[in-house]
Amino acid sequence: MGDLMISKRSQMLPASPIRKLIPYSDEAENKGIHVYHLNIGQPDLETPEIYFNRIRSFSGVDAYTNSAGLMELREKFAEYYKKWGIPFERDEIIVTEGGSESALFAIATVADPGDEIIVIEPFYANYKAFAAILNVKLVPVTSHAENGYDMPPISDFERVLTSKTKAILFPNPGNPTGTVYSPERLSEIVNFAARHELYVISDEVYREITFDGLKAHSIMEFGHYDNLIVIDSLSKRFNACGARIGAFATKNETIFKNVLKMAMMRLSPNRLSQYGAIGFFELNDSYYKTMVKEYQKRRDIVYEELSRIPEIVISKPQGAFYFAAKIPVDNAEEFVKWMLTDFSVNAKTTMVAPLSGFYVTPNSGKDEIRIAYVLKEKELREACQILGLGIRAYKSERKSSKV
Repeated sequence: MGDLMISKRSQMLPASPIRKLIPYSDEAENKGIHVYHLNIGQPDLETPEIYFNRIRSFSGVDAYTNSAGLMELREKFAEYYKKWGIPFERDEIIVTEGGSESALFAIATVADPGDEIIVIEPFYANYKAFAAILNVKLVPVTSHAENGYDMPPISDFERVLTSKTKAILFPNPGNPTGTVYSPERLSEIVNFAARHELYVISDEVYREITFDGLKAHSIMEFGHYDNLIVIDSLSKRFNACGARIGAFATKNETIFKNVLKMAMMRLSPNRLSQYGAIGFFELNDSYYKTMVKEYQKRRDIVYEELSRIPEIVISKPQGAFYFAAKIPVDNAEEFVKWMLTDFSVNAKTTMVAPLSGFYVTPNSGKDEIRIAYVLKEKELREACQILGLGIRAYKSERKSSKV
């Protein structure tokens, strides 16, 4: 059989920096090594039973739904947003197959091939894949570990602005950094976008998960509605990643109508997941408080253990359930592989995500990692201790090899 060509699009598509190292963890586990997985944002908290109860009660035909999603679910989303002071109505919301589809729809609607979207790096790694498959260029402004990955100044955005710039895209609270942007900085971004006729695409998937009494402010609090798009998901706040229920929301009628055509193209979201997800909105505030309390406790454990590592650069995350850190190694991806192939403590090792894949700028983030604190207290503490021991051993081994 001859060599058949495949598309440049598929060849340019980046592999997930989170998932591409899974074969190494599989190999370690096949050798009998227990791997603590801090590399992926899969919550270990139980999905609320009300979701499963609703699905079990379903009867009739598992038919297509409206391409924009079940009417009752969209109404529940609208009621939920109003509790947060976010002025979306039912007919301004499209239910999507997770937040990822929402982000893909947003990029596809505001930018043509060759256009540019400004991102704050490090950012949710799949933005790269979405942009690549659409042939849209991501243009970075860079945040830094030394100041807790806070939003860069507006002058940095001005510097990268071109005639091809169509939008600004970022998560808040941040993945992978856990940073929560202040209302002052968000207001600056909205005003900047309005001045330059840009869209702001705000990924607010981790809205509820903030710590120390801090609130995550929605981009919708600052006016200029025609410029604004919100990406959302139920995956993380309800520990239901497999349900694949997200939302695309905007008050811009033209944007909405065109995204709805994309939703029609994929017919409809999963009916049973939507039907079950309606129950999530019946949970009261105590559910969120319990969840946030648990993640804050875990954040503090990670901070305590990482603080013991010499030369590490860290700040306490303000939200989400991720910890980004600059560690004293030259190449974090090689270190992550080494932890899985060459290092263990009592037949246990720890897997984290190298952060270089969360950047656009070449060679950035090579000495940074992301930790997802998605394990219970005892396991999380041991995993972080093993990580610290691994960093020390890795540095010592590299130093010896150079002698």
